[in-house]
Amino acid sequence: MKNRPLAFQIWTVVAGTTAGVGLLVAALLPVVVGRFFTKEMFETIENAQAMRFPPKIADFEELRRRGTPDPSEVQTMRTVSHALVRDDGAVVAGARLPPQALEHIARTASAQSATTGRYTADVDGRTLYYVVRRLPPPFRDVSVVSFMWDAYRDRLVRTLSLQIGGVLVAVFLLSWLPAVWLARRLTRPLVRLEEHVQAIADRRWDKPIPVDRRDEIGRLAASIERMRDRLKRQDEAERSFLQRVSHGLKTPVMVVRSYAQAIRDGVFPQGDLMQSVDIIEREAERLEKGIRDLLYLAKLDYLSSAPAAADAVAREPFALDRLVASAVERMRWRRPDLAWELELAPVTLAGDAEQWTAAVENLIDNAIRHAASRVAVRLAAHENGAMLSVENDGPPLDENVRHQLFRPFGAGPGGEFGLGLAIVRRIADLHGAAVFAENTDGGVAFKVEFVRRKDEGGTTT
Repeated sequence: MKNRPLAFQIWTVVAGTTAGVGLLVAALLPVVVGRFFTKEMFETIENAQAMRFPPKIADFEELRRRGTPDPSEVQTMRTVSHALVRDDGAVVAGARLPPQALEHIARTASAQSATTGRYTADVDGRTLYYVVRRLPPPFRDVSVVSFMWDAYRDRLVRTLSLQIGGVLVAVFLLSWLPAVWLARRLTRPLVRLEEHVQAIADRRWDKPIPVDRRDEIGRLAASIERMRDRLKRQDEAERSFLQRVSHGLKTPVMVVRSYAQAIRDGVFPQGDLMQSVDIIEREAERLEKGIRDLLYLAKLDYLSSAPAAADAVAREPFALDRLVASAVERMRWRRPDLAWELELAPVTLAGDAEQWTAAVENLIDNAIRHAASRVAVRLAAHENGAMLSVENDGPPLDENVRHQLFRPFGAGPGGEFGLGLAIVRRIADLHGAAVFAENTDGGVAFKVEFVRRKDEGGTTT
């Protein structure tokens, strides 16, 4: 049924529910209503008997007269009939009863110890409802019997059943009207969502999805809108990524090709062969570093997008101060003219040492390229964690540039591919650290703030 239209599905549910209720009512109605009408019939019989034969009557002739039917009285199925019956089954006065009914009345009356009693008897396929009232002396062997046949009760039950059944049939036949209305009310926003989803599937995600309700459909629309917005931003990022990658890789490739072609033609752009080859080698190294950083950033992006990104990162304790000192010793030779300031407090970090080596090297590489004469590397521990600062005395950062430095290809003035600081941000995010840049009195500082994790005692992470 799931492949049927929604209107048909809703109508099927409504019609099935109506049919089920109808069958349940058809099964229970005769029993429940029958008991109610049976009780009402006995109360009617007792009231009629009390009015026809008051307890104060002491004259037998008066009893006989009251027991004799009035010829002028119109007899209907609702009429209560009366008879004076002896214990042997003989009728003294009153309405006639079949012999089978008289035998049943005689047995019940003779065995009755209470003043009154309610009884039913099956007579020739019909049910007789009667009330027996024993008379006091001197009429001990005579009982007043008031009765009604089941025709009235059965007619009431049948009439009520037919009326209820007619209502259920009408509801069953007309249930398609609210089903169609409800289906259209539910499917209208779903159809609009389908159009938007189709547009997203066709990569047309410029038009936002209106979210004007808070029910399940509204929550679905909000989720699709978030997906559309993320896809749009991802598409823009991919286009920008391709443009920046092509631009960043094209420059060193063009230099290498142009220098190689010049050397082949016997021309040395840098004056001699060795200096020209050095340029080719430096551009090749720059190209290699860009590709290596690009692949490493893709790896970090994969780890960041994993369902359990925090569990995907190794968390082995290592000495961050020694890692930073080692990175400085390896890289300071690139700018022998710089003055280096190192203030490294002992700090133990729980994380991936290989990733933090890459992060520290990128921070130092950035400082070396922009420093005028000095680089200061400081690592300080405090009550809630630790702070790593790599400062250079280069020109201050423009505010617009400062906020985009840690984005992929967000290179500032004098930058290369714009991947190094993006790698630092990804590694910091994976470890729950914060990275930011700020202008200082002596230049520019790039800082990484670590927060102590309570579940790791003295380890800072």
